[in-house]
Amino acid sequence: MSEAAGAGALRRVPRGVWLLGCVSLLMDASSEMIHALLPMFLVTALGASVEFVGLLEGAAEATTLVVKMFSGALSDALGRRKGLAVFGYGLAALTKPLFALAPGVGLVVGARLLDRVGKGIRGAPRDALVADLTPRHLRGAAFGLRQSLDTIGAVLGPLAAVALMLAWQDDFRAVFWVATVPALLAVALLAFGLREPAPAAPADRLRNPVSRAAIARLGPAFWGVVAFGAAFTLARFSEAFLVLRAQQSGVPIAWVPAVMVAMNLVYAASAYPFGRLADRLPPRRLLAVSLLVLIAADALLAMTPSHASLLLGVALWGLHMGMSQGLLAAMVANAAPAELRGTAYGLFNLASGLCLIVASTLAGWLWDRYGAPAPFQAGAAFSVLALGLLAWRRR
Repeated sequence: MSEAAGAGALRRVPRGVWLLGCVSLLMDASSEMIHALLPMFLVTALGASVEFVGLLEGAAEATTLVVKMFSGALSDALGRRKGLAVFGYGLAALTKPLFALAPGVGLVVGARLLDRVGKGIRGAPRDALVADLTPRHLRGAAFGLRQSLDTIGAVLGPLAAVALMLAWQDDFRAVFWVATVPALLAVALLAFGLREPAPAAPADRLRNPVSRAAIARLGPAFWGVVAFGAAFTLARFSEAFLVLRAQQSGVPIAWVPAVMVAMNLVYAASAYPFGRLADRLPPRRLLAVSLLVLIAADALLAMTPSHASLLLGVALWGLHMGMSQGLLAAMVANAAPAELRGTAYGLFNLASGLCLIVASTLAGWLWDRYGAPAPFQAGAAFSVLALGLLAWRRR
C-alpha cells in the first residue's frame, strides 16, 4: 500500500468516525491510568491474590461483553445508537472516583464491574455507528483508525500514570482522581459533537432483533466470525497478566505501567495499517499471521524474562492486537445485515466474553499453582488450536 493511497483512505474516512475515535482516546486514557495500576493496587495495597485478580479481570471483561449483547439489540430495535453510547460513556465516567475512595476490595470490585457495564452499554452501538457511517470498501480502514485512536489513549493513560506515580511517591489514589478528568471530557465530546445518521424507517426496523427469525438471518458467514473471535479470546487472556509479569520480573512499581505503554504504542501504530490492508487481502491470512505473532509473544513471556525479552514479548502482543481486533470488527460488519448490526456485535462479544472469563480465570489459577510462565504457555497452546480452526474453516 503506497503512502499516498493510505493518506487518501484517511481523508475519506467520515468525520463521525474520527470523532468517535477521539472519544475512545479520552476514555481509554482515563481507564488505562487506573487499569495499569489496579492489579498492583489490589495485590500490594489491598492484599488480594493473583488468582483473585484473574477472576476479577475475567468477570469485568465478560460483564462488558455480555451487556453489549443487549445494548446492541436495543439499538437495532430503536433505530438510534448515540443515546445508548452517551449513557454508557457517562456511567463509566461516574465510576472513576470510586477507585480513589475505595477502602477495601469490595468497592473496587463494584466500581470495576460498573465501569465495565458502562463499556458494555456503549460498545456495540458505537461499533454499529462506525459501520453505519462508513461505506463497505473503507470499513477496515475506519475500524483500524478508531482502534488506533482508542489505543493512543491507552498509551497516554499509562504514561500519565508513570509520571504521576513518580511525582507523587506511588500514591495510587491521587492518580485515580486525575483519571476522572478525561472521562468527563469524552462524554461531553460525544454528547455535543456527533451527529447520528438518520434512523431507519419504523417499517424497516425489527421489533425483536433477538427473535429466532432475526437470528436466523445472520447466516453461516457471521457465525464463522463468531467462532474465530471466541478462539482468539481463549488464546489471549487479560492484559493484567502483562502488568503482573513485569512486576514479578523486577521492574520497579512506578515503571510497571510503561509495559502497557509499550504494548499500546505498537497496537496504535499497527491497527490502522492492518485495517487498511484488510480491505485488500483475505481476512483469514491476516488472522493466521496474527496468531503466529501471539505464539511468539507467549514464548518470550513464558521465559525467565530479561527486561529486553519482556519488552519484545509485550510489543509482539500489541502487534497481534493491532492485526486482529479491527479486522474482526470489520468482518462482523460485513457479515451481518445493516438492520442487525447492533445485535451482531452483541452476539459476537457475548461469545468472546464467555471465553474471556474462562481464559483469565484459568490464567490466574495457572499462575498461582504452577508459576508465572504457565499462563503464557497455555496461551500459546490455545493459539495453535485457533490456527487449526482457521485451517479447518478454509478447507
